[in-house]
Amino acid sequence: MTTTNADKSVQIKLGVVESSARDKTRKVVVSFMAKHPKYGKYMRKRTVLHVHDENNESQLGDKVEVMPCRPISKTKSWKLVRVVTRAVGE
Repeated sequence: MTTTNADKSVQIKLGVVESSARDKTRKVVVSFMAKHPKYGKYMRKRTVLHVHDENNESQLGDKVEVMPCRPISKTKSWKLVRVVTRAVGE
């Protein structure tokens, strides 16, 4: 049985834009709950991703979908898929 690229699922993550200060780059925070290995309590954790935003379409506070891509710079290996919801106010 052969596998193709269509069979492999892409890992899309949902996060919130934390910083939009740089051109074509956003800092996106992906929050999740993880169980403590010893005590079993669920704790809030977060991952900060540097995301490539080619058209500067996302702004601070937007909820966005991101997916992995080839390394674009030393820290940036994710790209913006779409803006799910816009931030309120701006």
